[in-house]
Amino acid sequence: MPSIVVDFIHQGIATLKINRPEALNALTWQAMEAFAAAVEELHTADEVKALVVYGAGRAFCSGGDLFELHHYPAHEDGLRLATIMGQALQRLEELPFPTIAAIEGPALGGGAELALSCDLRVMADDASLGMMHVRLAISPAWGGGQRLMRLVGYSRALEWMTAARVLRAEQALAHNVVNRVVPSAQSYIAAVELAESIARHDLESVRAIKRLLRAGLTQPAADAALAEQAEFPPLWAARPHLEASERFVERKNHRVPEH
Repeated sequence: MPSIVVDFIHQGIATLKINRPEALNALTWQAMEAFAAAVEELHTADEVKALVVYGAGRAFCSGGDLFELHHYPAHEDGLRLATIMGQALQRLEELPFPTIAAIEGPALGGGAELALSCDLRVMADDASLGMMHVRLAISPAWGGGQRLMRLVGYSRALEWMTAARVLRAEQALAHNVVNRVVPSAQSYIAAVELAESIARHDLESVRAIKRLLRAGLTQPAADAALAEQAEFPPLWAARPHLEASERFVERKNHRVPEH
């Protein structure tokens, strides 16, 4: 049984499933390598408009599989662990289309880092999310600390991580860590519905919106504004816009006048 499964379902929507339900989807070395390879493959999927990331069974991802990783205590093992998933989650973040984490059950430690590397998060009302690495006398290594700080600010991120705070769904929603909270066992369905609402729109427009917003995360404000402006002219002149504009004008011209 593969530990990572990628499917292409419909309307340009792809899914990536962490498939180790017997271990709350904890990641072994093999699963990490498979995850990294799957993300690279998705970078070549030109038809994809949105991706849903989820875990099999009753968990999103409980981080690294400590039953295996406990036997790799050396400095070079820590470097390998930080590098494989650090780079994989950076590449997940860099996918050209929106990504949505569907969070059921625990998303803890590295699992929380994985969820935070997605663009959007849908969380079941009985799920939990926590950057509680400090309980194991370690720190985040996959970029989750930086992503959490961007979402909630320095002082709150510092408090949560140093105190090993685990958030319930309503707390995560209140602090804008997740986009939506849904009933238990409904996060995958809700995430696919959100993906469908994205996928019904023009692929290049959706990808341009992600690019221009990401520019604001990495570039000075003036440069990001120029990057946003540069996205517009080719979309304006492209066939999807011209056809949409034509439909709009035709509807207005044929509207029955009000009396």
